[in-house]
Amino acid sequence: MIRYVLRRLLQLIPVFFGTTFLIYTLVWAVPGDPFSGKCGQQACPQAYIDLMTEKFHLNDNLIVQYFKYLGSLFTGDWGETFNGSSVGELIANSYPITLRLALIAVLIEAVIGLTAGVLTGLRGKGFLDNLVLVSTTFLISLPVFVTAIVLQIVLGTEFGIIDASVSDDPSFGELIVPGIALGSLSMAYIARLTRTSIAENRHSDYIRTAIAKGQPNSRVIGIHLLRNSVIPVLTFLGTDLGALMGGAIVTEGVFNINGLGGLIFRGIQNRESATVVGVVVLLVLVYLLMSLIVDLLYAVLDPRIRYD
Repeated sequence: MIRYVLRRLLQLIPVFFGTTFLIYTLVWAVPGDPFSGKCGQQACPQAYIDLMTEKFHLNDNLIVQYFKYLGSLFTGDWGETFNGSSVGELIANSYPITLRLALIAVLIEAVIGLTAGVLTGLRGKGFLDNLVLVSTTFLISLPVFVTAIVLQIVLGTEFGIIDASVSDDPSFGELIVPGIALGSLSMAYIARLTRTSIAENRHSDYIRTAIAKGQPNSRVIGIHLLRNSVIPVLTFLGTDLGALMGGAIVTEGVFNINGLGGLIFRGIQNRESATVVGVVVLLVLVYLLMSLIVDLLYAVLDPRIRYD
């Protein structure tokens, strides 16, 4: 197992360099003049341009710029915006909020999606199966921002159950409804994925063998059926955490949440390339870490999987 972990970590290194270089190139090199609009309606003074050009190494070759950025990143320096704000501090203030929101969304979609998928997969065709099918189709057809706005209007404006906007440092309770909105689409996919996996595996040879041995129904379902059926769902959940953190821009905007979504939106709007690159690099690290954790959990769920 240790050898496998070390090998996977080595494999992640070229992936990290490749993705971060692509991001850095697209954000810094493609947009054009980095000083456009930085000084209001007027062109920026040449002294300011010279100062920022030297500070951000804009006269260097793109490869040199990238490795200088990585050098600073590995020492804990995430860079600065053009107005002098520390990107590291901006991320440190926003990241915990988005992480809480994403964890709530993953928890909600896992509990509700798995429960609905298991029940319909075990019972087969019937009223519950049709209900889940219609409900998931409805959720998949709705954009996340529509779900968020509907929940905000109905629960916040009409019934007053929640505040239409959360506080600057929201608690887990305040983020439950935004988490439902953020995880609604993935919840529908998980329900369908679980249902399909359960329906396929319940007729497998190892299930019939377990039943023939006289094992209790709860053990057949809980130990044999669910452990094998949940593997594709686990893959989806692992990658979905990173996707939810990066895709929370709309949800955070609807509920006025000061998280990474708002930070990256303002970075794109104000053309603050350092902020955009810093947030996306963080999301890349989350994706890589979650992919490694998911691979390791495979061996826990399926004893047939062994890593040498």
